[in-house]
Amino acid sequence: MLVAGVLLPLPLAACGDSDSQDSEAGAGLGSAEAAGDVRATERARVASGGTLRWAVDAAPSTFNVFQPDSTEATKRVAAATLPTLFTLDKHGRPQADEDFLRGAEVTETEPRQTVVYKLNPKARWSDGRRLGAADFRAQWKALRGKNNAYWTARNAGYDRIRKVTEGEGADEVKVIFGKPYADWRSLFTPLYPKQAMSSPKVFNDGVRTSLPAVAGPFRVVKADKDRSRTVLKRNHRWWGERAKLDRIVLTAVPRDKVAKALAKGKVDVADVGAATAERIGSANGLGGPQRPDAAKGAKNAQEARKREAELREARKRKARERFGASAARQLGKYEVRRALDPAYTQLTLNGASGPLADERVRRAVARAIDRDELAEKALAGTGLPDDPLGSHLRMADQDGYRDNSGAFGSADLDSAQSLLADAGWKTGGLGGAGADKRAQDAHARDRAEDRSKERGKEDDKEKEKRADGGPAEPPGAAGSPDAGGRAPHRAEAEASVVRLTAAQIARVVDRPLGLSVSATAQRASILAQAAHSSLASARQAGSERKLSRAKAALETAEKVRATARELRLLAGDPASAVRSKDGKPLALRFVLPGGKGSAQLRETGKRIARMLTEVGIRTQIKEVPGDSYFKDHIATGEYDLALYSWPATAFPATEARPIFAKPQPASDGSLLVEQNYARVGTDRIDQLFEQAAGELDDGRRRALMEKADRRIWAVAGSLPLYQRPQLVAAKRDLANVGAFGFTSPVYEDMGYRKG
Repeated sequence: MLVAGVLLPLPLAACGDSDSQDSEAGAGLGSAEAAGDVRATERARVASGGTLRWAVDAAPSTFNVFQPDSTEATKRVAAATLPTLFTLDKHGRPQADEDFLRGAEVTETEPRQTVVYKLNPKARWSDGRRLGAADFRAQWKALRGKNNAYWTARNAGYDRIRKVTEGEGADEVKVIFGKPYADWRSLFTPLYPKQAMSSPKVFNDGVRTSLPAVAGPFRVVKADKDRSRTVLKRNHRWWGERAKLDRIVLTAVPRDKVAKALAKGKVDVADVGAATAERIGSANGLGGPQRPDAAKGAKNAQEARKREAELREARKRKARERFGASAARQLGKYEVRRALDPAYTQLTLNGASGPLADERVRRAVARAIDRDELAEKALAGTGLPDDPLGSHLRMADQDGYRDNSGAFGSADLDSAQSLLADAGWKTGGLGGAGADKRAQDAHARDRAEDRSKERGKEDDKEKEKRADGGPAEPPGAAGSPDAGGRAPHRAEAEASVVRLTAAQIARVVDRPLGLSVSATAQRASILAQAAHSSLASARQAGSERKLSRAKAALETAEKVRATARELRLLAGDPASAVRSKDGKPLALRFVLPGGKGSAQLRETGKRIARMLTEVGIRTQIKEVPGDSYFKDHIATGEYDLALYSWPATAFPATEARPIFAKPQPASDGSLLVEQNYARVGTDRIDQLFEQAAGELDDGRRRALMEKADRRIWAVAGSLPLYQRPQLVAAKRDLANVGAFGFTSPVYEDMGYRKG
């Protein structure tokens, strides 16, 4: 969890709720930018007063964000009640907060880096004391790592400070560094009052249940005994813009209970999964991606609007029948706001031992995986960009992002097989050379059939464009160099897939063509064609019943396709037969978290397993309880492959370093891995991070980070897959709240729109 600039040690293992795998999830989502959607509203149009009930995954176990067990709720409390010297914009760029700072800059670099903070003279703690050097000094001493009695999550940056003193006046603070520190803007945010950092006892225990003083638009007034509700009330000592809301109530709601809480109207804003987003869309009469289906054939605009209104009402009636009148009515009061989450899902390859200790095998795994397909599946229906993530250190919507994946980020089965063969992992066909040739031909056909499915989807989209009156795809566009890199796949599909008439399809969809690889694969393609045609028809008609049948038909096609893969394996396809070395098969332990909250990860894991099968790598998938997934498997190294999510950071030079640092031997003989659970690294990567951490020039620091990222790709210890979607259900009249992305929330501007 990334909490106010602090990268805590636990990754986000369960990165979505139980319904996040629904392919129709984006139905009814409002328009939004990938970088954020909060329904930005001017303060003059926001009413004063009211309570915001905000659902959080878990209650704050502490109010100290610098402790290892702080939660998302801890972060929200701190951001609303404590000084934030630097906030982030939608692209993750730090900006000085004028409520606390009149300025902050590096005034000297020689002999030592010196930063001078000029504080806003109006800034006061709730006890009346001015913010000053004493608060900075106390926080530095608590977090610098010299006193182990302080239970801190990290000390990066604070350990480089040599001295904190008062500047030329009471409103200036001078921080002198012993070693240059590029990410100095990440420090002292949030800033705690000196009494919260004065002793280990207060730091560790006292700040768990209360804050001795605050300096923000809100203050903590109440926390239930079970901590399920934390109440923040408007701070009348706040010198900035007066908070619009009277109260913010943070309510602990487990992810699998969020949909029910929304249906009962118990919360005003909550992170949701894809299926819950679809329910909200249905309750609002939105049955899919918004397009003027009802307007087709209308004589004029007035008739088109009438037809669309009738269609919406019909969908609302179906939602009432499906969810119940009361639940549908409540869900209709919300809308879904979306953004790319500042966090990403990655495949981690444990290089400490076993086959993956060989860099060639890790690279082969990377080349066998189609990250484009995984991203498309995971983000289907969200309305957000579904490109795979090309960096370990920056998100796609973050300032300075560049795709550094190169060859290691793209699928290439031939390269993967060559790497495995070079590493000594051989494959032997079950039926001799002739069987190998037949199986290879079948494999090529089956790969073409897989691509035909994508072609079917694109045909559906073109039909929708024509129904909307939009431009159809120009002839030859699919084969052009600008067609998203998919032209070869389309050409392959067009050359291999048999296109049949509706009558011909009807004669074969209900009976197999024969128990052979080619015939079964062909039948799967025919079934997929029929299913996609039915899907397009059902969506255009707005028929839930037809849509359900079409989805079922598509599932049948997938099952037949899976059968074709199994037949190819039995035929002894060299591309799919299990590889072996010294009499041992190439099998990897793939650990995935169990529970409803990790359904999307498991679906992604199963797709990865199927992809690895095609190059002769077998996976032994093991689902483990979510509460022990990280502690008993990832942290201990009891796995070969694993999926989880990492939070992004605006300060990768220092805060991402522990994730990729080369493991070092500890004094007891164990391996000190910090947060590098892939357990692979190089001295050069460490050197690049160290240089970047001390480089004060933004351009040179960015270049160092790109070099480090390319080397991280090359060692193939982790494979970024996609940036997570951030879907937030919010009351329709709620302003300046929603899917924030990187943007720091402005708590004093939150409220309900007038009128």
